[in-house]
Amino acid sequence: MDRRTFSKLLTGAAVAASLPLVERATSAATPDQKKLTGRPGAHTSFDSLKQVKAGVLNIGYAESGPADGPAVVLLHGWPYDIHSYVDVAPLLAAEGYRVIVPYLRGHGTTRFLSSKTFRNAQQSVIALDIIALMDALKIDKALLAGFDWGSRTADIIAALWPERCKALVSVTGYLITNREKNKLPLPPAAEWAWWYQYYFATERGRLGLEQNRHDFTRLIWKNVSPTWDFDDATFDRTAAAFTNPDYVDIVIHNYRWRLGLAEGDPRYDRLEKRLAAGPVIAVPTVTLDGELDPFTPPGDGTSYRGKFSGKYAHRTLKGVGHNVPQEAPRAFADAVVEADNL
Repeated sequence: MDRRTFSKLLTGAAVAASLPLVERATSAATPDQKKLTGRPGAHTSFDSLKQVKAGVLNIGYAESGPADGPAVVLLHGWPYDIHSYVDVAPLLAAEGYRVIVPYLRGHGTTRFLSSKTFRNAQQSVIALDIIALMDALKIDKALLAGFDWGSRTADIIAALWPERCKALVSVTGYLITNREKNKLPLPPAAEWAWWYQYYFATERGRLGLEQNRHDFTRLIWKNVSPTWDFDDATFDRTAAAFTNPDYVDIVIHNYRWRLGLAEGDPRYDRLEKRLAAGPVIAVPTVTLDGELDPFTPPGDGTSYRGKFSGKYAHRTLKGVGHNVPQEAPRAFADAVVEADNL
């Protein structure tokens, strides 16, 4: 038998042998497995919603995946809620992760345990909420991933409590706030993108958020995610989280505090002093930028690269706006797995 004939026989046998395997794999796929395409909007709800007392809060959270899997805590931003991760969570659960998605203070079913507690939203206390949640769930160390407020919170934990953070995924890079630097003006285009912060600095802005929270937050969604074609049902599922009785107080205090227009709690001055110094993050990190996010700094991540001293990777997501996990769930889930493997 010459080599050409032998090669044909070998190739034919290999193809024939592979066909039944492909057929079995396809036919064995369950409907749930087939849904794990990473397509935005494939899911509308979580498998499990729970409550746990943690610190000064009773925190509402979604949980997916095996209880004994490596923990991943996914943190939402404003004006969003846990549904930013409704398509990410099943992807990570299918990889064997225990996925925890909490409502931040002032959102959804998260409530203060006492009516007397200061409705404080300075950056350090939101991070302490997540530490308290991990303690309550007996999670010693977790992968942390977030965007917007969630990125800032995850960055803070990675910087100040690296023993609690196995790896980090941070949209828009390094977001730890320095209030003194926040007093300096930005280029006009950047100032325009932050218009609502200045609106919230006024009593008129507070009343505007209180009275028009549905239309106001929907406008923000459209402005910061210009190509995301979300429907009414998608927005309304998240907007339900804005009916929390502490929502307006928390949102207004957060933005006023960041501009130096509201005081925080003196008990956290030491932490804020450390954060104002811009601590470097040493845990393995993947940073993501949405190409169309108006808050993405120029330079493909170079402006904050020096703030990450450990193993590191950066991705810019083409055609994606601010709400990265909901607009590009597969890319976000892949970033979590990549950070874990770093």
